[in-house]
Amino acid sequence: MKEADSTEKKMTREEYLDKNVFYGLTNLNNGFDAEGIKYFSESDFEIVLSRVRELGLGVNGIEPWKNGEYYGVEVYEDNATDPTDSNWYIESFNRFRKTKDTLQYSATYFIPDKLLKE
Repeated sequence: MKEADSTEKKMTREEYLDKNVFYGLTNLNNGFDAEGIKYFSESDFEIVLSRVRELGLGVNGIEPWKNGEYYGVEVYEDNATDPTDSNWYIESFNRFRKTKDTLQYSATYFIPDKLLKE
């Protein structure tokens, strides 16, 4: 009988997000920002936030851009004590949406380490 491998393989945060959050959505980053940063339309970002909430993840910050230019940022520390508190990131997203500007949304995400184990 073979002994079980005690080292668990972990997914990267990017792999986890691609597999569980970003699937089926269109990344709008056409080179205006670093390659690994994904940007989404308002409707796709709403799906992203819904999936984040359902999976028990969190949002550290939301950064929309307009026409390839930095537009603003909101971070959980200014709005809540916990990045997994969905009230903060839903309210933040809604504030940006109320501007009626056509924005492309990016965020940084909190993923509990236990979810990265394969």
